[in-house]
Amino acid sequence: MKKSSIKLAALPVTLALVVAACGSDGTEGESETTDAPAGEETEDTVAEETDDTVAEEEAVVEEEPPPVVLERTGDEIIVTGPERDDSEAGAIQQVLGAWGEENGVEVVYLGDAAWETNINTQLAGGNPPDVSIFPQPGKLAEFARAGDVKALADGAATATAENWSEAWTVFGNVDGTQYGVPVKADLKSLVWYQPAAFEAAGYTVPTTFDEFTALVTQITEDGGAKALCVGIESGPATGWTYTDWVEDMVLRQHGPDVYDQWVSHEIPFNDPQIVESMQTVLDLWNEDTVFASSGTIAATAFQDNGQPLVDGDCFMHRQASFYSAFIPEGTAFADGSDAAVDVFYFPDINGDAPVLGAGTLAAAFNERPEVHDLLAYMSTPDYAEARQVAQQELKGGGAALSGFLSAAIGQDESVYQPLEQSFLEILASASIVRFDASDLMPADVGAGTFWTEGTSAVNGDQDAQAAADAIEASWPS
Repeated sequence: MKKSSIKLAALPVTLALVVAACGSDGTEGESETTDAPAGEETEDTVAEETDDTVAEEEAVVEEEPPPVVLERTGDEIIVTGPERDDSEAGAIQQVLGAWGEENGVEVVYLGDAAWETNINTQLAGGNPPDVSIFPQPGKLAEFARAGDVKALADGAATATAENWSEAWTVFGNVDGTQYGVPVKADLKSLVWYQPAAFEAAGYTVPTTFDEFTALVTQITEDGGAKALCVGIESGPATGWTYTDWVEDMVLRQHGPDVYDQWVSHEIPFNDPQIVESMQTVLDLWNEDTVFASSGTIAATAFQDNGQPLVDGDCFMHRQASFYSAFIPEGTAFADGSDAAVDVFYFPDINGDAPVLGAGTLAAAFNERPEVHDLLAYMSTPDYAEARQVAQQELKGGGAALSGFLSAAIGQDESVYQPLEQSFLEILASASIVRFDASDLMPADVGAGTFWTEGTSAVNGDQDAQAAADAIEASWPS
């Protein structure tokens, strides 16, 4: 492997975010956040904090988090969402609370470890929140088509269109009507590592996927620390980390057109190309290559990989930009020091530098004017800057990374750390960007069987073909 120094900002400068419209199947295509967490997150989209789990006979036994009960004491605005880390939830509450004080209304944010389940329960019980933050555009679309979430009032819709490019607003647009406000963006095609550890071991940053797999092999043969830290446990969302890897592989092996066809179900989930990508990830993950702090990949919480990375138990961890929130407090980032953590781009195969993204979108469950005024504010660069500052301070201040990104137009990027600014540059300049596929698929698949059947495959209970067949069978007609 030749010596190289990959700079994130060196990706192409033409933005061509292609959207796959999925129409009748209840999904929409986009380009990241969130997953661009969003979704993520949940997913993406999304950073998930989980309860303790143990592995018994290769199965994950989970304690279900208690349901979030919504108790109203007056005319407050209740906002729920999957983000619940102290810095994330604290920043959201701080910023929304300050807006509420200025506008004469109390705003309460409730982070929910089982958001995917509880939002359905709250809705079925006739007691939904006023606003919820969705890590999955596919789920938002289903709620919109069912009439559960409300179209944005004119002011909120206008603010959203002014503050975000169409490449992002499309994820909250359902059948021509705007329901969702983008509030967070995530960049997923990243690998976290320690440059000093690479240098000490004689390793160089890979620039192609072949070099990446060769590096994994070399590290494994050298013994000592493992090549990768991997964990996919995330409470009710266990398995989403595997789906992220698969999505990045579909983009790299088969390109954006196949990716869009997969998301929109123009090709079946068990298409040979998708099965190949699923199997590629499974082949990379084995006991020789992976450090799993809880003994197995499926039992290891996804956020429990930052500590072993800085402790030297592994050399690499592929995870989204928000993962800086889970790197141990006090870690230096990209400052050249021996213990500093940096990132490199997850290498491509065809030279087209695709980027996987995600994000979150806020939507309203009622038409109260103050609720839609709040959504309008959440679309603004003012909200993005205030949340970034608050979250960075709650992470320890100084040079700490916040774990938050936004693609809102007109932000003062100086509120971000240099490494975070490079993330923003990638979001604005990559030539091929796709939103997290599982976040765009129908919820029964993207936040259901793709997670569960993928976890079963990671556990060795079935191969990629069987998992893909089961997921395909679950796709809503």
